[in-house]
Formats: sequence, C-alpha cells, structure tokens
Amino acid sequence: MTQSILYETRGPVALITLNRPDRLNALDQPMLEALQAACDRAEADDAVGAVVLTGAGKAFSSGFDLQAQAAATPQGVDAWRPVLRRDFDAAMRFWHLSKPTVAAVRGPALAGACEMAMACDVTVAAEDAIFGEPELKFGAGIVVMLLPWIVGPKRAKEIILLGLDRISAGEAHAMGLVNRVVPAGRDVEEALAIARRMAAMDRTLVKETKRAINRTYELMGMGEALEAALDIDTLIEGQGMPTKRRFLEIARSDGLRAALAWREARAAEAEKTGTATLEQPAGTTHLPGAG
Repeated sequence: MTQSILYETRGPVALITLNRPDRLNALDQPMLEALQAACDRAEADDAVGAVVLTGAGKAFSSGFDLQAQAAATPQGVDAWRPVLRRDFDAAMRFWHLSKPTVAAVRGPALAGACEMAMACDVTVAAEDAIFGEPELKFGAGIVVMLLPWIVGPKRAKEIILLGLDRISAGEAHAMGLVNRVVPAGRDVEEALAIARRMAAMDRTLVKETKRAINRTYELMGMGEALEAALDIDTLIEGQGMPTKRRFLEIARSDGLRAALAWREARAAEAEKTGTATLEQPAGTTHLPGAG
C-alpha cells in the first residue's frame, strides 16, 4: 500500500510530502493522522531545524477529501465535531510547530489545503500554483478561518463569500497570501533553501522568536477567533446545508467529477441570473468519477 505521507530529511530539514497524487493529494482522515505523526517525528528530532511541506505530482492538495465524505457522511454535530477538530489541528500544527515551517506549493492549494499552506510560517508558490476557498459553493463552511488574519477582512470576505478558487500565484503574492513566487518546478528547491537558512540559525533563538510572533497573534485574539469559527463550522456541517447534501448525493450516485461539474454549473447560473437551483443540469450525470 502506498504511503499517503512521505517523510525524509535533507540535512537539517525535514521534507514532508502529501502523497496521493492520483487524487490531487486530497486529505482524508487517515492521511491527516499520518501527517500529525510526521510532524511529531520532526518535532522530536534534534537534528531537524526546519520543516518543508509539499505535495507529490501536479498539486499541493485539492483540500479535504469530499469523496471520502460522500462515502461516509457524518450526521449531526456530535459526529462532525471530532472530524473537523482533526482537520483543524492538522492544518494548525504547522503554525504551532516549534520549528519553522515552509510550504512549497505547486498546482492547486484549495480549501483546507490553502489553509494548511497559510498556517506554515513561509509559503513559496510556483508560478502554476492556484489558491482558493471554494467551500461555500458546495454548502460547506471554513474549517480554519485564517484568511482574514493573513490578507485582511475585505479580501477574505471577497474570496470566501464568492468561493473564489482561481487565485493565481501572482495575485496571492500581491495580497500577502504567499511570500515568494518562483518558476514552475522550483518551489521545493526554493523552500528547502529557505528552510536550510532558518535551520542554520541558533535553534533556541528561532524557536523562541517564532513563539513570540505567534504570541502576538494570540494576544490579538486569533486563537479564540479560530476556535469560535470552528464552532460555527461544526454547527453548519452538523445541521447540513441543502447545497452540501445535494453535492454529496451527486458524488455518491455519479462520482465526484459529476458533483464538481454540478457545483460549477450552479455557480455560473447564479452569476448569470442571480439564482441557482439544486437540480442537476443535463449532461453532468454521466461524467466518470474522480477517483
């Protein structure tokens, strides 16, 4: 069985790779558990001074695994709470890790994966990287409401409330979502170079300085705000939005690609007419599944 998370060391840097390239590295629950274990390994290794997170193949990650949700959808708030807590903690682990973390992003970094890239201390994007928060387009909430803290409330509301998911690397850099943009294929190389420079600093100095920066945001209320947003998302998922129910129904019956096609057709209809239906447009029911 292929490992969904790869772990290796490159000198003083731990390289963690999301490894489901056939599914655009979609994050399912076992994968998130393996990701936490990889972070534990890096945290415990005194030889590791920094961590790089990347994705195998053509994508960083398409986000949390909707196909897995369609196959086994939690019902009610109590069932959703541990699932969303696991999602939240896996993304925020890179914010809280005592060692500096660098995301190397190519291709899509969407929804929960976009949030995970934001949680890293530094984000390097290849020119072909695409960012976004499309959750509202299929009736889901935001698990880790980091975006307002990174790009400000105006941009965050525009991205989240419109479900934007085609934000280019250049746009992401201009709004402060990423630190650097590099030519396609050089994202990991650049991320490793940054991580090696961080790892060469005095380890205690780097650890305490990162803690001081993070503490600034804690004093500003970020931790409390993120937990409140997670509570709201738990209520949203526990109640179940009609759009999300219909999306998962189509995914179960016709495959994830059909559900995504329905979502895009519905968004286009809403943009054109100001309204959208839960009915499935003709021509989408026979698209093959995405996995």
